[in-house]
Amino acid sequence: MPKKTLSAMAWLCIFIVAFVGHPVWPQKPPKRKTPAELTVPACCEEAKELKAQIANLSSLLSELSQKQERDWVSVVMQVMELESSSKRMESRLTAAESKFSEMNNQIDIMQLQAAQTVTQTSADAIYDCSSLYQKSYRISGVYKLPPDDFLGSPELEVFCDMETSGGGWTIIQRRKSGLVSFYRDWKQYKQGFGSIRGDFWLGNEHIHRLSRRPTRLRVEMEDWEGTKRHAEYSRFALGNELNSYRLFLGNYSGSVGNDALSYHNNTAFSTKDKDNDNCLDKCAQLRKGEVGGGEAGVRYQATGPAEAKERI
Repeated sequence: MPKKTLSAMAWLCIFIVAFVGHPVWPQKPPKRKTPAELTVPACCEEAKELKAQIANLSSLLSELSQKQERDWVSVVMQVMELESSSKRMESRLTAAESKFSEMNNQIDIMQLQAAQTVTQTSADAIYDCSSLYQKSYRISGVYKLPPDDFLGSPELEVFCDMETSGGGWTIIQRRKSGLVSFYRDWKQYKQGFGSIRGDFWLGNEHIHRLSRRPTRLRVEMEDWEGTKRHAEYSRFALGNELNSYRLFLGNYSGSVGNDALSYHNNTAFSTKDKDNDNCLDKCAQLRKGEVGGGEAGVRYQATGPAEAKERI
């Protein structure tokens, strides 16, 4: 009996050892992967590469944009600097041209005065009303000046004032009645217009001729209430047409409170059809009284009757 029991126990132990050493459990068969699942790792790699490329491109684009902005700012600054330099050069050129023109006018006047002195040395030479006054002509009125051989100018009819401030004044402009329009073109102001016994402008060519010798200017004005004012300038000259009849004035004296004419010193003559002034709005056209250049386009003009006279 004990032997049988031991035998049974031995078989049980063998069974347990066999079971532990080689366990066998029922298992499910492995699940097969789909084609999409098999390609996921490859797609992830491509996505990562694309993201990296996009990041690189974005960075490059940002750098290019910043560089373009810096270049644009640099170009704008260079353009502004060029414009500033251009304006400075233009201002210097304008100043140089003005100085050159003034020197040229001075030389022209001195040459003409010297030539006139040489060609007309006779004591009997008559240049203007002051020459007549020196020859004892004392009655104010119309006189005829002989031709100017040097300039080739013909005989000139002028009105002489032999009474005002010592006499011998040649009237170059009179505006009293208001019947004559002074809104004229360049050619008319060059040749003169109006009646020598009424309202008139003597003519720029004639004024240039008369002012080649040392000359003074007197402007007389009278308002509608009869109040009279005058302005005198120690020197007066009008350039030739090549210099746009540029005005030259000396020192001022007189009873006019505001010396408005000196502002136009060394300025060119302007008319409605030839703008030589510095007025942005073409003042000669707006004010319809162009008797010269400058900002207002007016040389001798008053609200009431006025006369402009020149005297050596």
